[in-house]
Amino acid sequence: MALTGTYERSIDAKSRVAIPKRLLQDFGEGDLESLFIAPGTERSLVLYSPAGFDALAQKLAERSGHQNFLRLFYSKAERADLDGQGRIRIPERLFEFAGLSKDAYLLGIQDHIEVWDRAIWDEYVARTTPRFDELAAEVFGQ
Repeated sequence: MALTGTYERSIDAKSRVAIPKRLLQDFGEGDLESLFIAPGTERSLVLYSPAGFDALAQKLAERSGHQNFLRLFYSKAERADLDGQGRIRIPERLFEFAGLSKDAYLLGIQDHIEVWDRAIWDEYVARTTPRFDELAAEVFGQ
């Protein structure tokens, strides 16, 4: 099932964020014990299930000539265990990369979750929403 939705979350003093149960279920992999967290684009972070991260790694392995990206991506990516309350801890280097503060959004994006600082996401939406029809035409070929 495709992951969808926008979820407001607070990040606690220990850099932990609760992952919505619906998103965890929509990965379709049963009871997940961990997620992979890695740098995304536009100062976001991406969360993949273990199977999703393996699928992404396979896609990346099929593409050659991107060694610099692979070094940066994999050196910052790591497995994050879910605690009993469905939270993961965001590593400091990724917390800083994404410019996170206490307030964040978690977005369901097809096969992964994106984590955005609330202010950065709000600015992105304000900048990008006026181009929605143009972007849709690119995707749907109209």
